[in-house]
Amino acid sequence: MQVVGEWTAKAGNDLKTATHTLILGAECPTDTVCFHAQQCIEKSIKAYLASRNIDFPKTHDLGRLISLMPKNVRPKLSVPEQRRLTAYSTEARYPGYFEEISLTEARRAVALARRVRKEIGKHLPKVRKKRGE
Repeated sequence: MQVVGEWTAKAGNDLKTATHTLILGAECPTDTVCFHAQQCIEKSIKAYLASRNIDFPKTHDLGRLISLMPKNVRPKLSVPEQRRLTAYSTEARYPGYFEEISLTEARRAVALARRVRKEIGKHLPKVRKKRGE
């Protein structure tokens, strides 16, 4: 179960990074925020899959990863939301992506990440922290 805790911690770090970066307001690199929001969701899903010993591919495609989960535990993300979030990790972080990502959209991505992480967290085993952490 160590790997589940590691995936969960990485997801938490991505959410912290996205949340903290939003503080910059008008100077906020919204593509970076959206990338970390997507990564939080992706790693939360991978934590769940690892906790159930479900093999998963190395992919950023949220729809593909979600399809590996039992229907009753899948996060509530519409197909357009899944596609948009996936694009943040596969397109928006590279040169050539010219679509403007508004601060409002970045805040929405973080809200989705927070919600999905919480939804999935309900289905994860409790991971005990070591002393001093």
